[in-house]
Amino acid sequence: MATTERPPHRLRAWMLEGLSDMGKDQGQVGPRPESKLEHKGQPWYRVMCLTGVDYFSTLGYQPGIAALAAGLLSPIATIVLVIVTLAGALPVYRRVAEESPHGEGSIAMLERLLSFWKGKLFVLTLLGFAATDFLITITLSAADASTHLVENPHLEEALHDKQVLITMILIALLGAVFLKGFLEAIGVAVALVASYLALNAVVVAVGLYHVVTEGHVITDWSNALTADHGNVFVMIGVALIVFPKLALGMSGFETGVAVMPHVKGDPGDTEEQPKGRIRGTKKLLTTAALIMSCFLISTSFITTLLIPEKEFEEGGKANGRALAYLAHDYLGNAFGTLYDVSTILILWFAGASAMAGLLNLMPRYLPRYGMAPHWARAVRPMVIVFTLVGFLVTWIFDADVDAQGGAYATGVLVLISSAAIAVTIAARKDGQRNWTIAFGVISVVFLYTTVVNVIERPDGVKIGACFIAGIILISLLSRLARAFELRVTDVSLDNMAERFVRDIASRKIRFIANEPDARDKAEYRDKIEQIRNDNDLSEQEDFVFVEVTVTDPSEFEAGLVVRGEVMHDRYRVLTVESSSIPNALAALLLHVRDSTGRIPHIYFEWTEGNPFANFLRFFLFGQGEVAPVTREVLREAEPDRARRPRVHTG
Repeated sequence: MATTERPPHRLRAWMLEGLSDMGKDQGQVGPRPESKLEHKGQPWYRVMCLTGVDYFSTLGYQPGIAALAAGLLSPIATIVLVIVTLAGALPVYRRVAEESPHGEGSIAMLERLLSFWKGKLFVLTLLGFAATDFLITITLSAADASTHLVENPHLEEALHDKQVLITMILIALLGAVFLKGFLEAIGVAVALVASYLALNAVVVAVGLYHVVTEGHVITDWSNALTADHGNVFVMIGVALIVFPKLALGMSGFETGVAVMPHVKGDPGDTEEQPKGRIRGTKKLLTTAALIMSCFLISTSFITTLLIPEKEFEEGGKANGRALAYLAHDYLGNAFGTLYDVSTILILWFAGASAMAGLLNLMPRYLPRYGMAPHWARAVRPMVIVFTLVGFLVTWIFDADVDAQGGAYATGVLVLISSAAIAVTIAARKDGQRNWTIAFGVISVVFLYTTVVNVIERPDGVKIGACFIAGIILISLLSRLARAFELRVTDVSLDNMAERFVRDIASRKIRFIANEPDARDKAEYRDKIEQIRNDNDLSEQEDFVFVEVTVTDPSEFEAGLVVRGEVMHDRYRVLTVESSSIPNALAALLLHVRDSTGRIPHIYFEWTEGNPFANFLRFFLFGQGEVAPVTREVLREAEPDRARRPRVHTG
């Protein structure tokens, strides 16, 4: 089926070089055909640093967000967040790692539950929220990095009012890293995470020392809490209410699963059973959650007790940089600047795990649905697309961290909620009653959190809706543009079908396209008679029938299996199952041409009805105006008219 093409331009060849450093099976959701897993991954703790640049970097802004949302209750609200993280999100994503060990995440788990167009639209909706989550991770983290840079005492005057430009430069540099190659990113992530966590440990230790030595601080805080909220139960109730605003503290789990293909497995792992990779990913998720939980509680405690409340507000010195404020205040500007540099670097590079998640998810689904061009499977073009979108988002939000928080939280919560629902269904299908109940309760908690977040910050779901609408619109336009593309990946014939083709190849190869109905003797006899009359063919001409049954018309790419059978001891029939009748017929004709060296002919009868309505039937349901569409698919696949199979319509 291949046609001769000119050698690609050097720039085009570089842009489309390989599918990814992240694996060669981007267009495939299930395991690759090989049974043996290639062990080119990294130890789990190194991959943890890759997802950690997203997860751990939220320490740059999470304490400030918690203080703004909960005020004096910030430590208690953070403890609620940690409980939900360890008892809810962590078990959910450990189960997702078991169910989806190739990095597809909960989206693939839910995709299996739905078929046809409703399944595709559902996946596109989730991809819209995933795009919201990952892209806002890139832009929000870069914006917060620029905030730390602009508000550094040594640079504040020189960089004043240049935050948008700095943010765009940081996003462009991130894109450049991925254009160069992805594997280098893991080494950079390890160095950044190790240094950042070490510096945070120093700030936390010094902060706790000041809390302990300045005894009035705890007393003042507890007295203010009692005055504002009365008793412990009221405090817990209020903390539960404000908890959804702190949801950004769970942002690393989806990327933790998305980068799962990088985790090195055991020597005995297979693609079907990568037990070592699953075990390593569970260690990754658990270790990251425990480290982050300790830091979240301790940082919310020291920032709430040691930083004046007004400094957290917009324009305050601790807005978006609470720990940096403490680093400068208690350890001097030299250490504070070192902390700023580390924070800026990890916030900038937090976009790396988000970019990795985008490059793992989008090429997996959109090209396979026919809803993106072929180049969307290649990393470099997609990096450029995501970088440009990052510029647009930064410009729209004016590089404001607080303004992007709602969209970020919405994306995170929708993905976690979908993961919780997916594992609940998986546990129910496996007959695990206790796990089903547990995951069901977790799903309710996350759904409540998502709804509350949407009600309080509707801008988040509006932005998510824009991403969803954009993805669906572009996807449908792409599918429309590729409607006449030959999208059969391979053709295989069983022994009987091979015999039919070899036999008819000794004469002129003539196929009759037949829509199977009763499949009785009269149907085949009348069809042959009609074709002979319509095309003025003699009775000596030999024919083989081809019958295509449409399975899931929403599928775009698939292989073709052709089976041969003899009907009523006389009529030879090739049967095929496909998502599109014209594509299946065109692929079969090209395969027969290439395997026999002879040009096949195929005969149709005209389809009755409105041509536009028939085209819509083809676009949505894989059938309709079959004859002209088959000819158009052949014309696009084979530009040489002399080598193109012949289409006859009577």
